[in-house]
Amino acid sequence: MIVFQYDKTFEGLLTAVFDAYNRRTFPEQLIIEGEPEPLFTADLHKVITDTDKSNRVWAGIQKKVSKTTCNMLMYVWLSEEAGSDMLIFRYIRKTFDSRLSIETNFADDDVLAVKNIAKRVSHERHYLMMFVRFQKAADDIWFAPVAPQCNALPLAIEHFKDRFAQQKWVIYDTKRHYGYYYDLQTVEEITLDNDTHLLSGRLDENLMAKDEKLFQELWQGYFKAMTIKERINPRLQRQHMPRRFWKYLTEKQ
Repeated sequence: MIVFQYDKTFEGLLTAVFDAYNRRTFPEQLIIEGEPEPLFTADLHKVITDTDKSNRVWAGIQKKVSKTTCNMLMYVWLSEEAGSDMLIFRYIRKTFDSRLSIETNFADDDVLAVKNIAKRVSHERHYLMMFVRFQKAADDIWFAPVAPQCNALPLAIEHFKDRFAQQKWVIYDTKRHYGYYYDLQTVEEITLDNDTHLLSGRLDENLMAKDEKLFQELWQGYFKAMTIKERINPRLQRQHMPRRFWKYLTEKQ
């Protein structure tokens, strides 16, 4: 079995594609650094991530497929699903080896899988844009914790930058322990030294602005007053508003 070991980055994966064509040997399995070798490994190649190599591969992909397909490959990477890296590798190889475009060949299992996974990640991106709820902190920064199923936060950041351009905000992924801070000019990636207190989905009251608690109570009161008990349909609610987002919604506290 031919195995490639890489650093679990997208650039590393593209470098693995470059190395495979350069060596004329293609991996049957990809593993990350520190992961045990498969039992029947005959050839282990350690990929050293190289920006020039990865850029050349990505430029080649852009020449062969549409921008939509390039985005789909990125969505598959961000899905974090088991085997997604090998799926992308196979898709890129089929793209380079075929004289005709494979983008609409949905009889191919890999082409169909890329489409379906990318669709699921796109749905998660839309959920983030719909269900993120900001809480005002004492330093006048608006804060929103999230925990999407896949790593979809980078795909939604431009939306929040445009939508909330007049306020400073932080959106933090408590599942992956990183987030983004917008300072009215630029967006930068951040990490917090201690984020365990964010797992509840709410800021500690000591960190809230003085009027934030009041506005939350007013919103909960409005939501309760507008609810028609006879028309409550929990099943339909869960269909349109996945339960995993409820702890981040003020009206659901």
